[in-house]
Amino acid sequence: MRYLPHTDEEIRSMLNAIGVPSLDALFDDVPTANRLGRPLAIDAALAEPQLMAHLEALAQQNDAARALSFLGAGMYEHHIPPAMDQLLLRSEFYTAYTPYQPEVSQGTLQAIFEFQTIVCELFGMEVANASMYDAASATAEAVLMARRVTGRRRVLVSDGLHPESVQTIETYLRNVDHGEKHVSRVKLGDDGRTDLAALEEALGAGEDAAVLVVGYPNFVGCVEDLDALRKATQAKGVLLVTATHEPYALSMIKAPGQCGVDIAVGEGQALAVPPQLGGPGVGLFAIRGGKELLSQMPGRLVGETVDQKGERGFVLTLSTREQHIRREKATSNICTNHGLIALAMTIRTAMLGKKGFVEVGRACLAKTEYLKKKLLETGKFTLPFSAPTFNEFVVRRNDGAAAPLLAALAAKGILGGIALSRWTPFAGQAAHDKDFLVAVTERHSREDLDRFVSALAGA
Repeated sequence: MRYLPHTDEEIRSMLNAIGVPSLDALFDDVPTANRLGRPLAIDAALAEPQLMAHLEALAQQNDAARALSFLGAGMYEHHIPPAMDQLLLRSEFYTAYTPYQPEVSQGTLQAIFEFQTIVCELFGMEVANASMYDAASATAEAVLMARRVTGRRRVLVSDGLHPESVQTIETYLRNVDHGEKHVSRVKLGDDGRTDLAALEEALGAGEDAAVLVVGYPNFVGCVEDLDALRKATQAKGVLLVTATHEPYALSMIKAPGQCGVDIAVGEGQALAVPPQLGGPGVGLFAIRGGKELLSQMPGRLVGETVDQKGERGFVLTLSTREQHIRREKATSNICTNHGLIALAMTIRTAMLGKKGFVEVGRACLAKTEYLKKKLLETGKFTLPFSAPTFNEFVVRRNDGAAAPLLAALAAKGILGGIALSRWTPFAGQAAHDKDFLVAVTERHSREDLDRFVSALAGA
């Protein structure tokens, strides 16, 4: 159903029904001193041609939109086909909200069901929910879930987890634990992956550890050795959680479920929408099988059923009333989902298919390795971490700080990456003001990469 505004006659009828003479009279309770008392100081409305010209002029001022970008750190710019945008504009999707009434929400419910199926296939897990707000909230919810499942309180967080996800976890726990601190950090090794010796020490510090959370790939782009991490945590009864901000990486590396991960979370933005001032995102959340996990999974879940005629249908399942009316008793206070962005990810992934998904991953990996080689050939940069990467990696400048170098590139229309000095100290490590994070996608041509190397070397 398309949105239609109320007519003047309908508005008068509604005002008469409640005994109010005008719309302004609805605000009589607002003190006069708190009212503006004049029209808003905005320009008069423009005719459509003038409005379009004005918007185009404003867009021309957006230098960043025309820049050659190598930004990443959790938000990635991949190709989004126009066909996806057109499908999203269908009104039954664009205005859809919570499908409480399944008999009139089968389309929305089926789209969410397909989304859950895709997330399970990406992560190699058995059950996924209907999406969460973003990767950071999904990660924090995974921590809370792990504590409920194990009955323990201490949380081990790898220094390779996205710093903003760490902050979100700490914010959640600050209120739950009434100010007590139960987050312990596990440092990175020299290769850029979670240090196994440091992990063993943290695990041995007591029997109260509930969960280990690692990035996969981690924040510095390195692919963690999940098999080794799983072996260490399983011996202590500690749940293992992975957070994947770049879903295309799963085209080239082992799925978390193949490595025995208990909860896999992530960010679907790269498969759904371009980066837009840091959002919006779509949180991915999947678990391995088992009643003890399923009963504690946050968010909502769409399940498949049959109607009275035996026809296939879809419903919300395992959605507890506490999420809506007794929030202090709820397993999660996230009682909706990012439906439109989840649908965008579903459409894009279906367009790609498994073959296309892998082809994009191979292109990202090949172009990343090419850029690494060219940067090393300049003699002005090194790569501080030796662990395998996918499409993101840390570059260290040999002869100065990274921030002024990146500022010089930005003045030339190249967004060359993100200085890690932004997070000080970075992820619990010693601060390296020479380091910056670079991300490559299939959108970069060889000419783009060569131009970037030349600009870095000559800046």
